[in-house]
Amino acid sequence: MTAKIASGPGLTVEGLTVEFGEHKTLSDVTFAVGPGTLMGVVGPNGAGKSTLFNAIAGLLPAQKGVVTIRGAEGRRSRALAYVPQRENVNWRFPVTVLDVVMMGRSCDLGWFRRPGRRDRELVQVCLRRVGLWEQRAALMTELSGGQRQRVFVARALAQGADIILLDEAFSGVDVGAQEGLVEVLKSLRDEGRIVLLATHDLTNLAERFDQLLCLNHHVCAYGPPDEAFTPAVLEELYGAHGVHYALTGDRFEEPGA
Repeated sequence: MTAKIASGPGLTVEGLTVEFGEHKTLSDVTFAVGPGTLMGVVGPNGAGKSTLFNAIAGLLPAQKGVVTIRGAEGRRSRALAYVPQRENVNWRFPVTVLDVVMMGRSCDLGWFRRPGRRDRELVQVCLRRVGLWEQRAALMTELSGGQRQRVFVARALAQGADIILLDEAFSGVDVGAQEGLVEVLKSLRDEGRIVLLATHDLTNLAERFDQLLCLNHHVCAYGPPDEAFTPAVLEELYGAHGVHYALTGDRFEEPGA
């Protein structure tokens, strides 16, 4: 796989294929996202959602395909911020909310420069943006799931990222906190940023997202939620359980999610 930064805003993934041994986790995944888009990524467990995010972020090699990040001046790491699943974070490490958000300034600080006034002011702005400035001295272990996710969004803002990838940001987060997080993400979208959020929660997709990528190792559908999320696509993603959801309108809970 090749990755490049080009002029003009947006994210394009073309023919992305990731293999582990003889198993294709992702096969010929292609889509494009323009600026000012909040996009949901849905699919069953093991469908390749995390693999997709890791490949876009350059953390995982791919056998084929091109990821193009446009509208980013400088390094790829500055253009894109990736927030992994909660269980991939070492919560035993004793860091404060302020520490985590200041990590977003590492691209500019380098190894030897200490945070200056501008860095501290920017971190304050980012924490106020997500409503957590008053909790800046709290340890990450003291926060709720929703608060932790907002801290990571603040870190992405401090980094100056134009593209934010959130992997299962709703996991372990109550409905009220989910909606609060969605409102923050919508405000980032309205500023022209691209936000991709992988989720198992299939409720209120049309209200939450502008675009929806339905993934099951390959792209099953991509487009506005009311066009992409059809009964046929649900069956391709989740089998008979998905068909039942489509016919009854019950709250969808993926088996094993």
